[in-house]
Amino acid sequence: MLAYIIRRLLLMIPTLIGIMVINFVVVQAAPGGPVEQTIAAFKGRDSGGSMARITGSGDLVGNTSQEPGKGARGLRPELIEEIKRMYGFDKPPVERFWMMMKSYATFDFGKSFFKERQVLDLVIDKLPVSISLGLWTLLISYGVSIPLGIYKAVRDGTRFDVWSSSVIIIGYAIPSFLFAVLLIVLFAGGSYWQWFPLRGLVSNDFATLSLGGKILDYLWHMALPITALVLGSFATLALLTKNSFIEEIGKQYVLTARSKGITENRVLYRHVFRNAMLLVIAGFPASFIAIMFTGSLLIETIFSLDGLGLLGFEAAVSRDYPVMFATLYVTTLIGLLLHLLGDIMYTVVDPRIDFEGRHG
Repeated sequence: MLAYIIRRLLLMIPTLIGIMVINFVVVQAAPGGPVEQTIAAFKGRDSGGSMARITGSGDLVGNTSQEPGKGARGLRPELIEEIKRMYGFDKPPVERFWMMMKSYATFDFGKSFFKERQVLDLVIDKLPVSISLGLWTLLISYGVSIPLGIYKAVRDGTRFDVWSSSVIIIGYAIPSFLFAVLLIVLFAGGSYWQWFPLRGLVSNDFATLSLGGKILDYLWHMALPITALVLGSFATLALLTKNSFIEEIGKQYVLTARSKGITENRVLYRHVFRNAMLLVIAGFPASFIAIMFTGSLLIETIFSLDGLGLLGFEAAVSRDYPVMFATLYVTTLIGLLLHLLGDIMYTVVDPRIDFEGRHG
């Protein structure tokens, strides 16, 4: 298993580079980059103002009608080159990508174009929010959905299965952001009760609280966002678990085990469980990434939780390339590591799986 893990870790390097190359090409081809935005912001301004702070002189801005660059009518070529140099666009794309990946190998993400902060500091500041949302949502979803799915599979067609499926489907049909708004209206001072806070990961006086008080304060702030996120993933996972168990229960090896007099619980949890759970485990990495970085975007916005999802979205809108590529790099790296963790979990659930044997 150790040799397989080492091979997978080595395979992550070209995979990560390939993903970064594709996104780098796409982003570079998209219009409205930081150079174009800066030029557009400077057009028509007084040459002695903010442009002079970049160039050190106001004489680079003219009132001529020549067009030295795209969208840069009225600006001197020297100013255009200075803007490109400021954002690193004075170098060829291949050189820029190579320099970026060398820095990223040591987690040096550079400085944000527009936030005047190191990107690594921004990522570290936002990461606790995203990890909190993703981890707690998955733990609750898996902790409830798997036992519920097994119970529904064993009692397939009963009243409990019918009404619980109805509740699950209704919950799945409600978008998480709409449910989040409903929770705010009901429990966060919208129109009825104000039992939970509306914004932030912790309270302003968090540092002065005791250890128990900090835990309770953290859970108090997480209650509504986690509830809104759990709704959709809970419904999907419960039905997936049920269908997986029903499919395995109907197979020949289960009938053979029952005919040998093995107890129902042993058949279910010793034989069926390991096969049915493989499909559920396979979706764990994708589910975590989806909740942590994409599915939580609206939830972060609604509950004023400043996480990586919101950071990446704002960076994409403002074309803050260092932040964009840093969040992509971190997201991809975490996703690859989670896929490896999923493979390891396969062997935990079903020891018969041997990844080494495939390469023997």
